[in-house]
Amino acid sequence: MRDVVKKFGQTTVLDGVDLTVHAGEVVVLIGPSGAGKSTLLRCINGLERINSGTITVGGQQLSYDEKSLNRVRSRIGMVFQSFNLFPHMKVIDNLTMAQTDVLGRSKQEARDRALELLERVGLADKARAYPDNLSGGQQQRVAIARALAMDPEVMLFDEPTSALDPELVGEVLQVMRTLADDGMTMVVVTHEMRFARKAADRVVLMADRGIAEAGTPEQVLEHPTSERGRAFLAELSED
Repeated sequence: MRDVVKKFGQTTVLDGVDLTVHAGEVVVLIGPSGAGKSTLLRCINGLERINSGTITVGGQQLSYDEKSLNRVRSRIGMVFQSFNLFPHMKVIDNLTMAQTDVLGRSKQEARDRALELLERVGLADKARAYPDNLSGGQQQRVAIARALAMDPEVMLFDEPTSALDPELVGEVLQVMRTLADDGMTMVVVTHEMRFARKAADRVVLMADRGIAEAGTPEQVLEHPTSERGRAFLAELSED
């Protein structure tokens, strides 16, 4: 991202943001509500159109004609706060549909890949279940598997545990930690500071329409240098 500006009407949400994420790197975005973290993710994969600046993914600059947009999006997987699974379809079908429709895989190829990924997220026994019969944590793990089924180069996570009961958060974070250990490039918006400390290569604190501070987890979470960073972390410790 280079000098990225995003406005909603007269309100500027991102103001000249510069951010580089390297292949295999895990970058965690933190900061107060309204700082633009989720908007930044939605800009990366073209769900929100930026007003100025450039976004480049794997050498491909994001533009907004359908062909270019689809090329960039094919390289990116995104997991949202809500699970966005199709409730009328079994888990296995949630994972195979886009593989056959978008990637052109055969039904057998798509099924084999889906079962492999369900095994990876610990849900091989739920392939024939419907989403409504799963816990929130299980549904989010299915959503992660569905995104991985498209073989993305980059995974974006927008507060993937915020809608979960506290006892279900750990199972989703464990899957994400495994992805990080396997070298997946990830940009994660989260309030889970334990995940940031353990899994992030870099923590980026967003505030006031931009990046207030960035560095290793230890630098940003233990020894913030900006006034905004110290204030935000003080609020977290009070919680």
